[in-house]
Amino acid sequence: MLDALEVVTTVVVGVMVGVEFAVAFVMNRIFDALPGDAGQLGRAHGGRMLGAVMPVWYIGSLVLVAVRAVAGWQDEGNGLTVTAGALLIVSVLMSVLLLVPINNRGKTWTPENRPADWKEQMNRWDRLHYVRVAVIVAAFTLLVAALV
Repeated sequence: MLDALEVVTTVVVGVMVGVEFAVAFVMNRIFDALPGDAGQLGRAHGGRMLGAVMPVWYIGSLVLVAVRAVAGWQDEGNGLTVTAGALLIVSVLMSVLLLVPINNRGKTWTPENRPADWKEQMNRWDRLHYVRVAVIVAAFTLLVAALV
């Protein structure tokens, strides 16, 4: 049973990390290269779509890592699992306190109602997102190292 939990946890956290990596280094670069207002509209749509799914994914990943840490409490290397969980907590806090407020504004913007500083706000979101990606990559790395 513990093996199945480890596989599910690794897959769920790994795919989440992959999606966030792709947003940071692929999708947003594509949106920024689109002509006219298409990039801003793409970011708004992405904010709505991913804004609905990512909270469940982040919390689900954290719960799975916590369950694995408790279930494998006596295992060698469980400290890495606990540290991975702590980093996921940091990523959730970053999301709620820093990224979600910007995303909540950005997902409602259209070319007609966006603020004059919308690009600066998106650049701030991007910078914070890079840090969050680094945190969840570190969490995933520790998780995999703990389970090997």
